Amino acid sequence: MRICVWLMILGLLLPLRAGAEERLVRVHVPDRLEQTGLMRHILPRFSLKTQVRVEVVGAGDAPDLIFGSEGRAVFRGIGEVWHIKVVSEGHAGTGRLVKWLRSDVGQRTVFGFAPEGAAMFSAPEVAVVEAVAVAPSGDVALGLRASRAKCGRCHVVARQSGLGGIGSTPSFAVLRSLPDWEGRFAAFYALNPHPAFTQIEDVTEPFAEERPSPIAPVVMTMEEVEAIMAYVTGMTPANLGKPLEHQ
Repeated sequence: MRICVWLMILGLLLPLRAGAEERLVRVHVPDRLEQTGLMRHILPRFSLKTQVRVEVVGAGDAPDLIFGSEGRAVFRGIGEVWHIKVVSEGHAGTGRLVKWLRSDVGQRTVFGFAPEGAAMFSAPEVAVVEAVAVAPSGDVALGLRASRAKCGRCHVVARQSGLGGIGSTPSFAVLRSLPDWEGRFAAFYALNPHPAFTQIEDVTEPFAEERPSPIAPVVMTMEEVEAIMAYVTGMTPANLGKPLEHQ
């Protein structure tokens, strides 16, 4: 009888223990970063928001997350770019901390740390994506088909149709009238908002597991990109009257 009672108690306590472990994140922070006071500024705010407790531990104390030079860049400060490396994959609390650090709220919290009136940390520099040189020698017919199939849900791609697209998105003809149209079309997949939902085979990196495409992804080959360039090259630019003023 006693054995049955103890087994019942143990069965009740195990989920509570697992839940407590998921609400504790063990983080290793190099001394140089720890001495700035940033962690004392941001971690209590994260815990208050999520009820997930964070404990700063040594490198040899089995941390769930490590700040350093490896992993995903999250901010820049004191002479280097700081990354986060997840050690405990699948740990719910760690996943929440990573998501928070990369969110607008988390980033503002980091950038707002200014112990002497001047911000110590900023966004990491975004690597400049080199536009792929594309000669307008692709298949024009394929370019029209690919434009309609892959781009038509946001842009009007053919003036004669006048259909498709959304009101806040410029048509291909309008984009063609811009002085930098060639660069825009050649590397459109690197220009916002396209990276969030566009994949070019053998060119772009796969979506991060924790940040999948928010919509049905647009998947293209470089052959299709070249074909679209060929199609747009032969397009008559929109006549908008006076020279365009754009940012």
